[in-house]
Amino acid sequence: MLWYDSHVFAGPVVSVSVDLDPVECYFRIHALPGGPADEIRHVILRRCLPRLADLFARHGIRATLFAVGRDLEEDTEGRRILADLASAGHELANHTHTHPYDLVRLPRPRIAEEIDRAHAAIAAVCGRPPVGFRAPGYEISAEVIELLCARGYRYDSSTFPAIPYYLAKAAVLGLIRLSGRRSGSILGSPAVLRAPREPYRPAAGSPYRRGDQPIVELPITVTPWLRLHVIGTTLVIAPEWLRRRMVAAALGSPFFNLELHGIDLADAGADGFPAALVAKQPDLRVPLARKLAALDATLKEARDLGAQFLPLRDAAEQTVSRGEPAGFAP
Repeated sequence: MLWYDSHVFAGPVVSVSVDLDPVECYFRIHALPGGPADEIRHVILRRCLPRLADLFARHGIRATLFAVGRDLEEDTEGRRILADLASAGHELANHTHTHPYDLVRLPRPRIAEEIDRAHAAIAAVCGRPPVGFRAPGYEISAEVIELLCARGYRYDSSTFPAIPYYLAKAAVLGLIRLSGRRSGSILGSPAVLRAPREPYRPAAGSPYRRGDQPIVELPITVTPWLRLHVIGTTLVIAPEWLRRRMVAAALGSPFFNLELHGIDLADAGADGFPAALVAKQPDLRVPLARKLAALDATLKEARDLGAQFLPLRDAAEQTVSRGEPAGFAP
């Protein structure tokens, strides 16, 4: 049984979301000294997001935009862009206030503050409170889920059960440590690799198992074979034959949760990214035209298959029938 009503939707449901991580986050990941210069500090919202908005407009998509609360407080121009996109029907969702990669290791009051400050900033921008959350670095915990449930959030979309991604992340963090530096990112529990690929309600005390929590977990899509991560970064780097195969596999499921990052449509030269960061981020070494072509092709392939594009808040609603997720495997 499909997790959505097949009488309503002819093809798979596709939800496109964008993590609007500021450039400073990438400096922290790679343990680069200092931080971004003032000229590029807000480049994700001011330069990359409008390119993504144009991409979505060409395909008639309403996306989910995971915003960092502090950016909304500090960047007037970025706040205006997001407000305009919210007015156009895009969803703004919670990506914490300061994007701490170690969110799950913080004391409970600090975790609550990260959620609540971003919640208030987003509500002020778009005139409605957010109902969805994604954790920095995809690291979720039972405690974070409890706090989201207490605040009436409808969904979380942090689970990322991608085996190659997890192994690559472990290798990169290990190499950074061997060099005598410490990444701002963390490696979470390998239990995520056993998490369901399909939407589910998480269990109390165990966010990667099915249970009866009132919130819906919308995992980021991975392929059924090898659990390859079908996200924007992979699609813009992969050779065309592999991109097509991964997208076809993702569209073979009833729900394709396609996660992008603002930096996916960065133009390293025109946007002024420093050479030190470009050397660490392979996607920054891909020409913008090629990245646009890969994402355009992906969305076209989904449309040609009869996909229905929904923001995550609407996809979460479609998972519920008479109070229970519909069509989930036991």
